[in-house]
Amino acid sequence: MTGHTHLTFGARGSALARCQTDLAAQALQQTHAGLTTECIIFSTRGDQNINDPLPQIGGKGLFTAELEAALLRGEIDLAVHSLKDLPTEDAPGLTIGAVLYRENPADALVSRKANTLDTLPAKATIGTSSLRRAAQLLAYRPDLQIMPIRGNVDTRVNKALDPNGAYDAIILAVAGLARMELTQNISQYLPLELMLPAPGQGAIAVQCRADDSATLSRLAAIHHLPTYQTVLAEREFLAALGGGCSLPVGTLGTIAGDMLSLQVVVASPDGQQVIRLVHRGKAARAQEIGQAAARQAIERGAQAILEAVHA
Repeated sequence: MTGHTHLTFGARGSALARCQTDLAAQALQQTHAGLTTECIIFSTRGDQNINDPLPQIGGKGLFTAELEAALLRGEIDLAVHSLKDLPTEDAPGLTIGAVLYRENPADALVSRKANTLDTLPAKATIGTSSLRRAAQLLAYRPDLQIMPIRGNVDTRVNKALDPNGAYDAIILAVAGLARMELTQNISQYLPLELMLPAPGQGAIAVQCRADDSATLSRLAAIHHLPTYQTVLAEREFLAALGGGCSLPVGTLGTIAGDMLSLQVVVASPDGQQVIRLVHRGKAARAQEIGQAAARQAIERGAQAILEAVHA
């Protein structure tokens, strides 16, 4: 299957997952003349259960386990993921071979009733299945009513714009809307001081077998180091707090020169307790920055907040 001029990708079946796979394939083809690719579609546990809130069915590998198993069996050479869906620890035998240039990592409000979060009516119903988003929303506006929502990006946008729908607004990642060419539906780009994204949000990860040196060599050409350094710090912060993509934890790394600034937030699901801080250091020491930020957050009480979530 793996040859000098051909690579087989694995991807989820959603339009966004296919789009992201196409981006990775095109990037490789642009940097390696004569390379051909194909894509095999897989259905993951997260795709098969579209009704229950993610935190209830979550756990490591909700959207990735089937693709990782196919990699290990040698059915595919590469798996393309939204980095925020990948567990913070590599699956045995696998590695992230490349992280592509990051799309806008922020979150967006999509609403048929208001142009901003501030102008939504009192007790407006907001659709999100993310504890992180819900906690930060309630910290800003405790009157909001949070209602779970599932489905692909376009499905959720349609639910938000349905005049007879149950939602006054929903929250989605800007990156997914941009890749799906749906940014015209954005009512407001949520400011970072109000809503920090999930670790790795907006970044695409290309995963391969750790011993596949030929594929790793090819992937090096499309690996974006600044994006990798920022998401490494973000994911290290999450890992140091116990991992888990369903935790009410937000974080965003930014680089200026050779310095990396990591903004983080840990909030109780009701938004009543919020810990925010920024830790800075050399971008080349991204992991240490994430670990140091976690220690600071724990000193301020983050562990107690997260233990209450698990209780």
